[in-house]
Amino acid sequence: MGNRGCLHGPGHRLGTARWRSKLWICCTLTWKDVRRDPMPPGRWTALFFLDEATALAAGHRPCAYCRRADFLAYAEAWRAAAGLTRRPWAHEMDARLHAERVEPRTRRQRTRPVECAGLPTGAMVRHDGTAGLVAGERFLPWTSTGYGPPRPLPARADLLTPPSSVAALAAGYRPALHGSVAGIGR
Repeated sequence: MGNRGCLHGPGHRLGTARWRSKLWICCTLTWKDVRRDPMPPGRWTALFFLDEATALAAGHRPCAYCRRADFLAYAEAWRAAAGLTRRPWAHEMDARLHAERVEPRTRRQRTRPVECAGLPTGAMVRHDGTAGLVAGERFLPWTSTGYGPPRPLPARADLLTPPSSVAALAAGYRPALHGSVAGIGR
């Protein structure tokens, strides 16, 4: 589940804004038996993703509150990938991710052409109009109900996952993946 701030108004209607802050986090669906309205008045709007790889591709990072261990693992992988001497603060990662995920003028998702060989499992790319997950040397087409049958990894594609998250994946961060990935080589 993701959070980009309050994106809805009265009557649970989404407005035109697609974020309210640079803090885009990926939360757990269940936490301490708390049940919440996905669109409470004046509070953050819950966004739902197929899995964490999808949330990372959208530019989110693990929540430091409800997913503390995952946040620390992500921040440590970020530190290692960037060659930093200390683990980065959440606001530092948020600022960097925001610059990598959004085109300032159009506010559209920023993508980059990439050579697919060597991309880590968990990165998301778009090839021939189809978004998909990199899983080892395979490309798994994304659907709203799971990943499709594996295909050979294309030579080139558009990278959907922000580069800093790709670097964290390459440095060892392992995102939670949808069950349809089970049994496919990572």
